[in-house]
Amino acid sequence: MNERARQATRLEAIGGRYDPWLLGAMLALASLGVVMVASSSISQTASPFYYLIRHVLFLGVGIGLAVWAMRTELKTIEHYNQLLLLGCVGLLLLVFVPGLGQSVKGAHRWINLGVSNFQVVEAVKVFFIVWLASYLVRFRDEVNATWTAMLKPLGVVVVLVGLLLMQPDFGSSSLLLSITAGMLVLGGVNMPRMFGPVLVGLPVLAVIAIAEPYRMRRLTSFADPWADPFGSGYQLTNALMAIGRGEWTGIGLGGSVLKLNYLPEVHTDFIFSVIGEELGFAGICLVIALYALLVGRAFWIGLRCVEMGRHFAGYCAFGIALWIGLQSFVSMGVNLGLLPTKGLTLPLISSGGSSVLMTCVAMGLLLRVSYELDRAARQVALRGEVIAEVTAPADGATAPAYEGVPASATAAAAAAQVSAPAARGTSRLRQRIEPIFERMA
Repeated sequence: MNERARQATRLEAIGGRYDPWLLGAMLALASLGVVMVASSSISQTASPFYYLIRHVLFLGVGIGLAVWAMRTELKTIEHYNQLLLLGCVGLLLLVFVPGLGQSVKGAHRWINLGVSNFQVVEAVKVFFIVWLASYLVRFRDEVNATWTAMLKPLGVVVVLVGLLLMQPDFGSSSLLLSITAGMLVLGGVNMPRMFGPVLVGLPVLAVIAIAEPYRMRRLTSFADPWADPFGSGYQLTNALMAIGRGEWTGIGLGGSVLKLNYLPEVHTDFIFSVIGEELGFAGICLVIALYALLVGRAFWIGLRCVEMGRHFAGYCAFGIALWIGLQSFVSMGVNLGLLPTKGLTLPLISSGGSSVLMTCVAMGLLLRVSYELDRAARQVALRGEVIAEVTAPADGATAPAYEGVPASATAAAAAAQVSAPAARGTSRLRQRIEPIFERMA
């Protein structure tokens, strides 16, 4: 067997490892969620463990979906990017189909799956991130150089936001727009060009926000919730009282008083207030630290992927990090009175079947990114070893240096050249030059 065949065999045998920091943060947040859902929902129904059992069941299914995502090659997921985009539009239209779409409190956000209702926007977040990551890979040079390539994903998200506003769901619309803007910036969009759509979009969002009376009441109550503590400021005042009662170390797990039919949506939108009341400032800091670890690690993995030329994996990591970071920030900000009230759950902690399922899928996808990154790094290292063996001079001779490049760097540079991925996508502009080649020139 020749050296090339042996190398191929050795490379195929190499696997990767899932990032332990990501996995640890996910497990810690999910475990804390189970405990806090049990504590916060115990007085919400006649059956004290109804929401706990429901949450654990959905979490179990979500873990199964996460394992499936962890074992699926990213190139397979990328292959179906166009179908995922069609799925986004189709799901948002299904909520308006009579008999299938479900209305709750005047909002058409759910479809009836028989055993449970499913909030379609949770799946749309994952599908759209994957599609946008694929788009940025295929047109990453055009996105930076032309108006058309930059405006196309903005046009797509405007269509999705329009369907969301028909439900209506202003919170998810704002989140989707923010994720899109963040991924475009991280994907290399020309920043001066980006200012134009932003300057147009912000006034439009402001008009939409104040057009509905209930949204206007949320804005005014956010500014001074104590002006109407039993009306428009009821949710926020009770949330602030719950957090205030917790002080430094909390009043003890299960000891919350505000969860006893005072604080609404206590196991979903306002579960962070119960954490503050029962676990105190220490518990709040723990939750923030876990999200910071999860989001920061995801950004770091995404950056490593882009540096290695694995752009699709990197952009997926960026998108998921933006989603989890922004949604957790908004959810905690609402509970702390820093932001107007929005119906966004706390990822991996709040109860809610749709949110739990699709967040688990996103976490599985993120772990898959970390696995393939580690596998690629190991393969690069092995290629370097094989090339070093093949190019090693005989009889103790010194390997030649090229234009001032040390001999010790020759094998490493050759390994990097072999491991450099082929140009991906349909970019019609000049392909980017990897830094290692610039240094060798």
